[in-house]
Amino acid sequence: MRKLVLLGAGYGNMRILLRLLTKELPSDVEITLVDRTPFHSLKTEFYALASGTVSDSVVRVPLPEHDRLKVVGGEIIEIRPDEKCVYLDDGVQIMYDELVIGLGCEDNYHDVPGAAEYTYSIQTIGKSRVTYEKLLGLGSGATIGIVGAGLSGIELASELRESRPDLNIKLFDRGPRILRDFPERLSNYVKGWFDEHNVDVVASSNITKVEPTTLFNHEETIAVDAVVWTAGIRPVAPVEKIDTEKDGSGRVVLNKYHQLPEFNDVYIVGDCAALPYAPSAQVAEEQAEQIVRILRNVWNNEPLPETMPEIKLKGFLGSLGKKQGFAYLADRTVTGRIARLLKSGVLWMYKWHNG
Repeated sequence: MRKLVLLGAGYGNMRILLRLLTKELPSDVEITLVDRTPFHSLKTEFYALASGTVSDSVVRVPLPEHDRLKVVGGEIIEIRPDEKCVYLDDGVQIMYDELVIGLGCEDNYHDVPGAAEYTYSIQTIGKSRVTYEKLLGLGSGATIGIVGAGLSGIELASELRESRPDLNIKLFDRGPRILRDFPERLSNYVKGWFDEHNVDVVASSNITKVEPTTLFNHEETIAVDAVVWTAGIRPVAPVEKIDTEKDGSGRVVLNKYHQLPEFNDVYIVGDCAALPYAPSAQVAEEQAEQIVRILRNVWNNEPLPETMPEIKLKGFLGSLGKKQGFAYLADRTVTGRIARLLKSGVLWMYKWHNG
């Protein structure tokens, strides 16, 4: 029996399962999915979990069931492409014929002293739960620092404002304006929402040090009761250990088939892949579609296509609390209630397609 092993139950591997298990899976192929949790987590919604505006169950999706799908729980500690083997922390070793690595990412602290020790995270469902307990346990008038004003930081700040109107929230942005790589109209709308709802956006910031109750921004010291770090990501440790070419961010350089150049039986999907796009669920799903096509070619002993189609992204959607949002779709800016409804609809459709 041919063994396809999927590492991580993230957006990329869930799309691979959706495509392989809902169509005819070759009779000689069995799939093993390895993840630390027995469910798929909606990472794009962790900001709401950490803010206390949705329950834990809302950000979980059950894994599919199939007679040739085996789910293994555990923490992955090493991937050895030369041995075609994956090692888990409990001593279990999993051999494979094809491997898809979709382990996601962890926070990148950029060597800022104290950031790893004294900040909270929304990178995993477990860390988001811890962040929720910290933030919702603070007293009235406490000050929260959110470092990083990308999509995660924006959504966390706005959702937390609606959940805890009694808190002081400071959002630290390295750029001169929110979402500086997008049209100024979009930036102005988001900044206007924060101004209206008393979220302090600190532009052109540079966090140089974090202490338990203090943030250092340039030469300024800012008293805080808690800090959430959303200022960048890096591949998880097992991927960093793989002896292969990486880009400047530590992401794995792939060939056009999303494979390791030295090991064509290993595929990378999602945040760990070096692609000309910012990591996102949308990118991971588009990669997954192409990986499924390649796997079917391999299993059928068919030649691989000489060229692969370009990944085309539809844009992005963001929320500002439960009633307002913003979007950038087909080079057009959409703001307000319509953008929020679009995001809610996309989430509903995703859950529906994944059972």
